[in-house]
Amino acid sequence: MDKIKYLSRIQLFGDLALEELKKYEPVTPIKVMKKGTIISSPHMNQKILYLIKSGKVRLYRLTESGKEFTIDILETGHVFGEIGTFTTGSENLYAETWEDSIICRIDRVQFEKIICESPSIALKLLEIISSRLKEVEELLEYMAYSSVKKRLLFLLNKLTEKFGDKSSGRSPGDWIALDIHITHQELAMMMGSIRETVTALLNELNAEGIVRKAGRRGTMEVHGARLKCALKEDR
Repeated sequence: MDKIKYLSRIQLFGDLALEELKKYEPVTPIKVMKKGTIISSPHMNQKILYLIKSGKVRLYRLTESGKEFTIDILETGHVFGEIGTFTTGSENLYAETWEDSIICRIDRVQFEKIICESPSIALKLLEIISSRLKEVEELLEYMAYSSVKKRLLFLLNKLTEKFGDKSSGRSPGDWIALDIHITHQELAMMMGSIRETVTALLNELNAEGIVRKAGRRGTMEVHGARLKCALKEDR
């Protein structure tokens, strides 16, 4: 397993030279986790920074009624967790592997040593935190003030930006395949709705030529231009 290759994919370390990456290889041990593994939760009193070297991780919280509400799905290269005064906005959330993933962890002592040696990594983390908080604020605004249909359109747009297969579309007007398997129930959990409502809305969007299923595996495809147009028009 090429650990240097995996480290270079991480947002925090992506700008570092090969020699610097080699220095951090020993303090970023790799752990393979099966789909559905709980990596962290509000009940785990640990100050750990997690790095997704391969795979996807779902961040979610439990509502008062015990239902799961998905906040975000992170992919290869993303970081989450909390170390001292550094937090990625994922504290008080559950983190669960969405698929088989390769995760590594850095504790507070290790991280403080790293940022002392490379202050640019601390600045990079601040950039990541700012971007993450902006995304969460936008999500919460849509969840609070938008119609259910607009919440679904917003969510599909975000999923397309993060998991859209760039090779499947040459321009915003093309169909874009989502490189992530997601059920109607999982979409419902991400937008604070129920499966039946999501299914009905997806059927409506299919009729409007915004989404469709393709291939034997039923991969969801999104028409980029029509989606953005509907997102602007729907109120």
